[in-house]
Amino acid sequence: MDGKVWLTVVALVAVALAVAAAVLLVRVLKARRLLLDSGIPLRDKALFWAAVIYTVSPVDLVPDPVYLDDIGVLLLALRSLHAAAAAIRPAKEPGAL
Repeated sequence: MDGKVWLTVVALVAVALAVAAAVLLVRVLKARRLLLDSGIPLRDKALFWAAVIYTVSPVDLVPDPVYLDDIGVLLLALRSLHAAAAAIRPAKEPGAL
């Protein structure tokens, strides 16, 4: 394989990772309604904002053509926010102990 093929493969992988990071960022931003819920711990709310800032920040652990670190941070924020919401949801339901 010559240089053009490798360059094309690398470009396609970079574009796929950028799209995945953008989709996850949109999912994290849609989850912002959970930030208004007073039952969710401040730690999870702060993690949400840290993930958003890290994703749009030019400073990264891995250079920007590779979005694996951004994707990982966004997945961690989504998982943490939804886990916190799921933990408080049963306590808010009527009839729950």
